[in-house]
Amino acid sequence: QVQLVESGGGLVQAGGSLRLSCAASGRSFSGYAMGWFRLAPGKEREFVAAIRWSGFSTNYADSVKGRFTISRLNAGNTVYLQMNSLKPEDTAVYYCAAGRQIGSQKDAYDYWGQGTQVTVSS
Repeated sequence: QVQLVESGGGLVQAGGSLRLSCAASGRSFSGYAMGWFRLAPGKEREFVAAIRWSGFSTNYADSVKGRFTISRLNAGNTVYLQMNSLKPEDTAVYYCAAGRQIGSQKDAYDYWGQGTQVTVSS
């Protein structure tokens, strides 16, 4: 079966850094965009970042621009999210997703991981 598995979450103080990883398996993701979303308490799932299959085009939410970086190895099925200068408002469960088109809406993505918790203390 198709699986996306996130890792790298944890507890970090404000101003610190974490790197999240997403390992996808079960099918070829050639031509797919991959993205990150997050779900904070009391809020809806929101877009964080996405990257095209080519790796040459990326999108970021305004709230994370300049702090987060998404990357991938095109020949593989792993995507990363480097998170720097973390803020308490970044606290959320972070989800990896894969879809046939890059986009900021969750409907654009076909496959989802189970999430990894990121907690930023103040």
